[in-house]
Amino acid sequence: MPNKKQTSPKVASKASSILRDGRTSDKSKSVAASVLSQTRSKKK
Repeated sequence: MPNKKQTSPKVASKASSILRDGRTSDKSKSVAASVLSQTRSKKK
């Protein structure tokens, strides 16, 4: 059964910025990675 809850593109963009920022904590990066794992893939 597919996951109906998807991360919005705006939130995914913020999460991506957090992962790229070297100043963020490991905890923040973990949460950001979790958010990105819930985004819809562009691949078909």
